[in-house]
Amino acid sequence: MPAASDLMRRLAARGALADPAWQAAFAEVPREVFVPYYYVTVSGGRRERLWRDDPDPERRARWLSGVYDDQPLATRVRDGELLSSSSQPSLMARMLEALEVRDGMRVLEIGTGSGYNAALLAHRLGGARVTTVDLDPGITGTAREHLAAAGYRPRIVTGDGVLGAPAYAPYDRVIATCAVRAVPPAWLAQSVPGALVLAPVGTGLVPLRVEGPRDGEGRFLSTPAHFVPLRGGAPQGEEVHPVPSACAVPPHALRQGSFHFLLGLAGGSLAPYDAYELWRDAGRPERERYGVTVRDGLQWAWLDDPYGPHTWSLGGPLEGGA
Repeated sequence: MPAASDLMRRLAARGALADPAWQAAFAEVPREVFVPYYYVTVSGGRRERLWRDDPDPERRARWLSGVYDDQPLATRVRDGELLSSSSQPSLMARMLEALEVRDGMRVLEIGTGSGYNAALLAHRLGGARVTTVDLDPGITGTAREHLAAAGYRPRIVTGDGVLGAPAYAPYDRVIATCAVRAVPPAWLAQSVPGALVLAPVGTGLVPLRVEGPRDGEGRFLSTPAHFVPLRGGAPQGEEVHPVPSACAVPPHALRQGSFHFLLGLAGGSLAPYDAYELWRDAGRPERERYGVTVRDGLQWAWLDDPYGPHTWSLGGPLEGGA
């Protein structure tokens, strides 16, 4: 039967997990405790639930096999909308390693989900040094049960993730497991100087080095990332500009993830064809050539140079994020 140690070995073999401390966490935290059921998409787009207590042994075996596959699992769905998931383990591993955690650090997680990521953090640092926040009391309540069953007790806060968790600040690291269009200022304000804030912006991951309560900067990692959007707070910056079906962008560009990354990052600042021309002329840049800068509460994305010719506003301060 698949087990946590098997998953850890596969992740390590793929290069997603090198730190021995994180290897121990993935080997010892049982993912099945955190996903007693999840949803899979079957023919016709219908969602089917696989669960731990299914009376059919074949379906129970499918459930357990899926738990230890390297794939995201849809854990909470409402009216066809995905509200929460357990992220792909290899992506979680890469994010946790990119967080550059050291013993004694205090970590804030935005987006509790199933509680599995909080358990990995608590295994590494101890529950007293981990705070996780989610807007939905159903999610935090269920995660609390999962974490207790697995023997981990981080702080669990039901609240607006845009506002962070000021009661337990300051933090040395902030990690978000939900997508944002702009980094909420509260995450920087609640961090110590030199902290890292790792945030999924668009379809990328950007680690911001915190320089002060209103300042930070960082380049995107090479890893693509697709997360459920952060819920709560005010609208986050510009809406993403969709690609019109009849636009003049060449079909080959529409098949490139690097082009879609730019289009989403630029939002409404660039029309699709203008984004295409920039992407083409810049040599089809990958994610690592882009970054995000926050100065005095203003923030912008950029290509190659924070103060160069290719920058896009991500919006000013978000409501509530002092």
